[in-house]
Amino acid sequence: MSDTPKPNSWEVPPPAAPATDDYLASVTIGERAPLNARVELAPYDPEWPSLFELAAGRIRTALGGNALVLEHVGSTSVPGLSAKPIIDMVLAVANSADEGAYVPRLEAEGFVLRIREPEWFEHRMLLRASGVQVWQLHVFSADCEEIARMVAFRNWLRTHEADRLLYETTKAALAAKTWTHVANYADAKSEVVREILMRAIGSAADKRIADVPGSTSS
Repeated sequence: MSDTPKPNSWEVPPPAAPATDDYLASVTIGERAPLNARVELAPYDPEWPSLFELAAGRIRTALGGNALVLEHVGSTSVPGLSAKPIIDMVLAVANSADEGAYVPRLEAEGFVLRIREPEWFEHRMLLRASGVQVWQLHVFSADCEEIARMVAFRNWLRTHEADRLLYETTKAALAAKTWTHVANYADAKSEVVREILMRAIGSAADKRIADVPGSTSS
């Protein structure tokens, strides 16, 4: 596997405009059920890294050398941080727009393609469910800077308690509100995510923050 890509400019883009219902409908594959409720956060579970490894093993088996980067990201990858109990993963392939090169193999392992966003880094998102447990796999092309930002954000929160607490309290306040879609909750976190990420990549060690092996980190 290759190393996790690093942003060329080490800049954080401004938050995107909140996703509209029309946009969500246009990128969603299959049924799109609204949430119309609060977001349920669970206390950190030390089993989450093992659940990542469980799904990662399936992905590696399915894709072999085509899985160029595979990382545990999102709140479940940060010890001590509460989260929606969904295991977020990021996968880099040679070309995420070439769905035929990886989607059928992942479908054979129980993943279902749910999001296709050609205008946002050719992002694809697949879900896998087993009982009550859900895995969410984000796929980008290997040179996509979004991968490095996701890993940098994770690594920073793992080692900076003040920002971890800031993110925790912000999430808790937002989760207590009622949201039409989970994506609306995610959009509402954009400002605090950008604030923290700017500190992460602007630190003295900025060019080492996302310097992790592409072989997987939990």
